[in-house]
Amino acid sequence: MQESVIYQDILQKGLQQGLQQGEERGKKKEALELIVRQLTRRFGAIEPEVQQQIRALSITQLEELAEALLDFSSPSDLVNYLVNISPAQPNQ
Repeated sequence: MQESVIYQDILQKGLQQGLQQGEERGKKKEALELIVRQLTRRFGAIEPEVQQQIRALSITQLEELAEALLDFSSPSDLVNYLVNISPAQPNQ
């Protein structure tokens, strides 16, 4: 069975999907770490609840936050931003 073309095709697709998911998780982790560092540098310690909200964001939402945080002048701007965005979509 392991020598069959169908088995090998399924195995290859599974490996590719796993690699892609790992790459996406890595990108999200890097974006998340950068944003938290930027916010901490700008405003000091970020409340744990706010950090949790940021961690729940999708990669697209993290990218949007990275741009938006340039306009924030206080931690309340961050909180308001997080309140007004839609929840993260699964698998992003």
